[in-house]
Amino acid sequence: MKPESIDAPESWIADLEFEKCGPLRRALKKCITNPFSNYFPAAFQKTALRFMRSELAEANWTDPGGWRSMVISYDRHRHRFADKLLCTLGTIPMALRNRRKLGARVLARLIDASESEPVEVLCLGAGPGQIITDALRECHRKARATLVDISDAAFDYGRTLAARSGTASQVRFIKGDVCDVKGMLDRPPDIVKMLGICEYLTDEQLTHIVGCLAGVMGRGSAIVTNSLSLAHGTDRFFRRVFGLHMIHRTPEELQGFLAPAGFSDFKVLAEPLGVYHILIGRKVR
Repeated sequence: MKPESIDAPESWIADLEFEKCGPLRRALKKCITNPFSNYFPAAFQKTALRFMRSELAEANWTDPGGWRSMVISYDRHRHRFADKLLCTLGTIPMALRNRRKLGARVLARLIDASESEPVEVLCLGAGPGQIITDALRECHRKARATLVDISDAAFDYGRTLAARSGTASQVRFIKGDVCDVKGMLDRPPDIVKMLGICEYLTDEQLTHIVGCLAGVMGRGSAIVTNSLSLAHGTDRFFRRVFGLHMIHRTPEELQGFLAPAGFSDFKVLAEPLGVYHILIGRKVR
């Protein structure tokens, strides 16, 4: 498969088992759960979460949207009852787990489609790197990944994760500003991963980062990012209770940031809850 052959990415994910909501559960969320979460006094909800020692709530109060909250949302073995409820019933944690599966599959297929070897993957705002670790385990080509984050708090966990998965020799962690990527790589990246980062960037920050990436990416290289929609229905809850202020953008709006920097040939894949869409683009100029 040639690297530009991303015309039918839907076939890449046909066998993935996603988490879904049936009609009854969607109705209950819309009519009962979401209104309660969004409008019941935030102070009472915070007190209840502290009393139940919610690790997910504490992680977001300490670092809104940070790597610890992501790990807890992914984990199948949660210690606190409150976290079991939040992560099992909440649409966002379900969608995050779907995004992990979707993102890993897309990256694995892009790695397999690359003409370079080893395939160079650059991961921005990487945290511990669960998604790229999953992709490295699944792909069939030699690849290496550079994981960049402004904080190195997640790196020890990420190294342990990579060691357990057998990918430790394929990843390296760098603490640094994502805008300084030019000096971090031996050669231009074949794939840039920006999953879970755009929803925390202002328009100005996103424009600047995309411009920096365009300066180091070669023609034909791929960028993978995600949009975020209000389909989860609990934005008010996350802002009032968790202090989490996410920026919701459509795939088309993200394309508006990428296209002026020389990206085109966009493909979009949605996880079934409609919260996240994975956007794949190619550097064409």
